[in-house]
Amino acid sequence: MTSIGGLAERLPDFPWNALVPIADVARTHPDGIVDLSVGTPVDPTPDVVRRALESASDAHGYPLTAGTVELRSSMSAWMQRQLGASVDVDDVLPVIGTKELVAWLPTMLGLGATDTVVIPELAYPTYAVGAEIARANVVRSDDTISLGPAPVSLVWINSPANPTGQIIPIEHLRKVVAWARERGALVVSDECYFELSWFDRDEDSPVSVLNPAVCGASTDGILAVHSLSKRSNMAGYRLGFVAGDSGVVESLREVRKHAGMIVPAPIQAAGIAAYDDDLHVQVQRERYRARREILLESLLGAGFTVDHSEGALYLWATRGEPCWDTVKWLAHRGILVAPGDFYGPKGFAHVRVALTATDERVAAAASRLRTGS
Repeated sequence: MTSIGGLAERLPDFPWNALVPIADVARTHPDGIVDLSVGTPVDPTPDVVRRALESASDAHGYPLTAGTVELRSSMSAWMQRQLGASVDVDDVLPVIGTKELVAWLPTMLGLGATDTVVIPELAYPTYAVGAEIARANVVRSDDTISLGPAPVSLVWINSPANPTGQIIPIEHLRKVVAWARERGALVVSDECYFELSWFDRDEDSPVSVLNPAVCGASTDGILAVHSLSKRSNMAGYRLGFVAGDSGVVESLREVRKHAGMIVPAPIQAAGIAAYDDDLHVQVQRERYRARREILLESLLGAGFTVDHSEGALYLWATRGEPCWDTVKWLAHRGILVAPGDFYGPKGFAHVRVALTATDERVAAAASRLRTGS
């Protein structure tokens, strides 16, 4: 067999593989496993979305990489309503799920071994994987200002954040944008959990990097990434978008044309229905809010400390011990969570507890935490 030095050999082990034996332990619980490890939606996809998908199922022709004008207009209108951002429809680009975009963005931008990508100290692992695919260098930092004059090509920010649920204050967003613009770096803000925050005061809510209060009158040097997976229970549909800097969006569109990266036409129709309807998002957010309150109370009662966690779909919890000890402690109670070191060295003493389980399974986890069994 011919030996080819493949990309897979350069990439780290897929982190979730390490949880397989721990999951086997959790499954031995008499009442079964409560899987709070992966943030995959468990609730139904809204009817309005499913009807739109079905009505567009006669899709005999090739769709455009750019997406339909109707879809991009729907996305643009949603950004105006929810983000307070005015983005032209030509500066919006549908993508085949945002994980795909995150993983391939450095490559599509033409980055390589002489480029540096800055990611948060605790971060979604795919930011680093994307840089590795492009052979770019990775620096973990939550304070780009401290990097001084170091050359940087791309800065990832994430608010509300995975895994911590932390929301970046508007003042810090402004500083990051100003710092990057001075150096010609591109800021990419992963805002996939934007509509999932847990405090009711406006001043505690997430702010998009595309909001004029952050970026001024221009989106130069800025992209925002949004997804339908969590807010609309459409993870299986694989649809999101990237929007912002006109020149960068145009460049990405041209690369994606060559690569055949096209959102299927029925999925585009479903996306229009999802972005045009805000009611189903409110309903889903309240489901998650109720689950969050139950899990938060039970974790605190079991001696955990929960840090940040003001947004997104996770509780960032610690017992003040190595994260894998906590993972095993919970697995013996039939509860599976993600170890914090999946997301960076700073997560060594935390675990990530997802809110994405049914009401019945969340109640089961709460009961086990209360009784210790």
